[in-house]
Amino acid sequence: MEHVYDLVILGAGPAGLSAAIYAKRAMLDFVILEKWLPGGEIANTFEVENYLGVNRLSGMELANNMVKHAEDLGVKIISDPAENVDFSKDIKKIVTETNTYYTKTVIIASGASPRKLGVKGESRLSGSGVSYCATCDGFLYKNKVVAVVGGGDVAVEDAIYLSRMCSKVYLIHRRDELRAVKSLQERMFKLPNVEVKWNSIVEDITGENFVENVIIKNKETQVIENLAISGIFIGIGHSPNVDFLKDEVKLDEGSWIITDELLQTNIKGVYAAGDIRVKNLRQIVTAVSDGAIAVNEITKYL
Repeated sequence: MEHVYDLVILGAGPAGLSAAIYAKRAMLDFVILEKWLPGGEIANTFEVENYLGVNRLSGMELANNMVKHAEDLGVKIISDPAENVDFSKDIKKIVTETNTYYTKTVIIASGASPRKLGVKGESRLSGSGVSYCATCDGFLYKNKVVAVVGGGDVAVEDAIYLSRMCSKVYLIHRRDELRAVKSLQERMFKLPNVEVKWNSIVEDITGENFVENVIIKNKETQVIENLAISGIFIGIGHSPNVDFLKDEVKLDEGSWIITDELLQTNIKGVYAAGDIRVKNLRQIVTAVSDGAIAVNEITKYL
């Protein structure tokens, strides 16, 4: 007879790791499956300074601390991502490339991935000057000219980070004001080597083998401008990692998972936590909270 777990956690970011810690303390029989590296998207964040108890820490350091916390408690993280699932019965089935897991409950904490611009040249030059992670690739552009696309926290953080090593940073934003928190905006506007291109959209990213130029258009004036750059960093938000679900749970129009206030989906015994679900604020603190709440409800359900 196949082994049936109490819980399978899909994803080892802050939500999944928080859930694992609470599941361990509740003495549940569980496993946590991760697609990439444990720690989630925060590992790609240059600096975290809004998480209670952490005055200032790099995203990589905080991610490593979270992973170590879980592993010190005996949590084993398996690199074996879900490829498809079946939630139609009381015992849920999760199929990976190498295994099939059976479980009474599930926490979907698979997070979100950087959104693509969808413009000419982006796919062709991805990894050759087109990047979605400034803290991963920024060091490659020391003393060079680069561009960042976006107007939220991530894009402005990227511009600030890149300004420390690059000779010039263009911030390309489609509106006439930024969405980033005011404290980040103030820091960026003080930097002499950051120039904002307002009301502008990317039309094309060009270059033979590596990025050489970005073609932008001003939405107000319709003026086309060619910026000579060596790299471009896309920071326009994220899309939920839900491909493996195959419509097994209810999603909103943006494909984010719909839950109730106790984090249960429309399927009994299936919960969602962290950035993957419909919520007003996607931050580390809310992801960690989600993981704790989900396990608390699961212990009652079991």
